[in-house]
Amino acid sequence: MIETILIVDDETSICDSLQEILADEGYKTVTTHSAEETQLLFSQNETTFSAALIDIWMPGMDGLTLLDWLKSREEEFPIIMMSGHGNIETAVKATKKGAYDFIEKPLSLEKLLITLKHALKEKALEEENRQLKLQTMVDSAEIIGSSTAIKKVLEEINQAAPTDGWVLIQGDNGTGKELVAKQIHLQSKRQGEPFVAINCAAIPDEMIESELFGYEKGAFVGATRSKLGKFAQAQGGTLFLDEIGDMSIKTQAKILRVLQELQYESLGSNQTHEVDLRIIAATNKDLESEIVAGKFREDLFYRLNVIPIEIPPLKTRTEDIEVLSDHFLTQLSKSLGLAKKQFSSEALDCLVQYHWPGNVRELKNIVERMVIMVKGNLIHLENVPPVVRMANSEVLQLGNLPPELESAIVAFEGQFIKESLKKNSWNLDKTATQLKINRNELETKINTFSISVPTLQ
Repeated sequence: MIETILIVDDETSICDSLQEILADEGYKTVTTHSAEETQLLFSQNETTFSAALIDIWMPGMDGLTLLDWLKSREEEFPIIMMSGHGNIETAVKATKKGAYDFIEKPLSLEKLLITLKHALKEKALEEENRQLKLQTMVDSAEIIGSSTAIKKVLEEINQAAPTDGWVLIQGDNGTGKELVAKQIHLQSKRQGEPFVAINCAAIPDEMIESELFGYEKGAFVGATRSKLGKFAQAQGGTLFLDEIGDMSIKTQAKILRVLQELQYESLGSNQTHEVDLRIIAATNKDLESEIVAGKFREDLFYRLNVIPIEIPPLKTRTEDIEVLSDHFLTQLSKSLGLAKKQFSSEALDCLVQYHWPGNVRELKNIVERMVIMVKGNLIHLENVPPVVRMANSEVLQLGNLPPELESAIVAFEGQFIKESLKKNSWNLDKTATQLKINRNELETKINTFSISVPTLQ
């Protein structure tokens, strides 16, 4: 593809010389002789430029003002500024405004060509990197299933994505809330911009402000350098606030203020930053119940809940288990460099009958374990992990057991959960992960067995 270079200079002789030199190097060129003529060109012409060479000192609007105008239009090609009255201050000013480089006149043609080639190479690498990231997200964000429940979710995504409306995704752990968020981003007009996710439950309350808004060097003890927050990283794109229900009331108030005013300040700074991004939030909690309990702000809920999407648990869409299992077999076998395995009909029936408290995430983990541990190409019923097989066995359904044995099993479960909590220093998230259940289910069992937890985490 022939690259097109825009040349803006009020001196015709310079434009002619640059056109001739760049043509010899295989470039196509377009020239204008003022900033105003350049603006007219962009309003009338849809030519895509690979780079631009712009003189700073021109009658009327100067080159730096034109640079500001091009950047305000979000033109993505590199811009090299030229000037015969240049100094360090002018060069610094140009680069701060977004110029790729600054070259003094009289022009060194060798330096100009080297600078232009470097600029074009960097632009190509940035575009390649952006496409790779986008493709990686596309590959990792596929939503699998043909059940009525998942079709409804996909339809809601298709309707919501092209708009800029904020979305609140609700569903149990492991149902794929982040996949839904990524799909909304990929189908939106912001798809080429960043998708930034933050797990609000995984960050200590005292650190979440610095994670979201960033901080300046010296803002607090240990801040030895400045750091961009998630809002800045996601500028122009999508910010995914996962497990929003686990934010403290104090942090919720600060988030609400930012979302209402669409501006924020980094810690240790008085500079106000404008917010231009789409917010997608997710939670595994019933936020309306949390509002009643005084644990979630009602005004923040209504600010986020513009477009609600509910993700169904896997146990309510059992017709998707077979296709999901086969998808994970294919995906994991390929990533591990193994021949694809198959399920026996008995093994597949066992998976379909299981209640999957950990939802799609648990299914993927179980399939991965079998892909790695089963030596042959066929996965038999006995290869299915005991946690799945035992849950499906009629012999072990409590209602069919003698009372004495039932009491023994219940007592063992309670004691086992208590010992697991002790081993994990009473950390609920860590214990739930180890037991392969979600946190809500663990909290229910703690209440059922009247386990006294020193500090709920």
